[in-house]
Amino acid sequence: MPSAEFMKKNKKNNLTPAGKTALTGILAALTLALSFIERILCAFLPLPPGVRPGLSNVAVMFSCSVLGLPFALGIIIIKAGFVFLVSGAYAGMISLSGGFLSVLSIWLLLKLFSKKMSFLGISVASAVMHNFGQLIAASLIVGSALYMYLLPVLLISAIVFGSVTGILLNAVLPQILRIAPKLDKH
Repeated sequence: MPSAEFMKKNKKNNLTPAGKTALTGILAALTLALSFIERILCAFLPLPPGVRPGLSNVAVMFSCSVLGLPFALGIIIIKAGFVFLVSGAYAGMISLSGGFLSVLSIWLLLKLFSKKMSFLGISVASAVMHNFGQLIAASLIVGSALYMYLLPVLLISAIVFGSVTGILLNAVLPQILRIAPKLDKH
């Protein structure tokens, strides 16, 4: 489903402030759960350093398109806080940097190209920006461009896993749209 079609459908389901808060809480919890599951999976998958599937981006893309930029940034901050608690300050900063660039790219692409781009394309672009943000943060923290050698591997993984994430969002979108209006009725 092109993102413009989704956005048009979504406008009919305007959420109240309470509905937005409830949906943000659900999406933040989903983001943390997916991040945790991904962390466990990566321990068993033979992935290169720094490569993660980015499953939590499904919830982040949805929140950015339904709730808007401030709510999506809030979810990214919550996720980075979780990473900080589980893996330390360095990993938390890397997560925040990648997440921030990722959300900004989602928001800009939805604003500028929603009629031309699907969630698949937005997801790939978001994954590329997430990896780029992480590399920039890692390089600034360490004070060296040493991590840039990972760029080719991270770009390929962003295309592969960004595609998977976009496909997942398109698959779960009908179920989310079925549930979201019910949040407004309570």
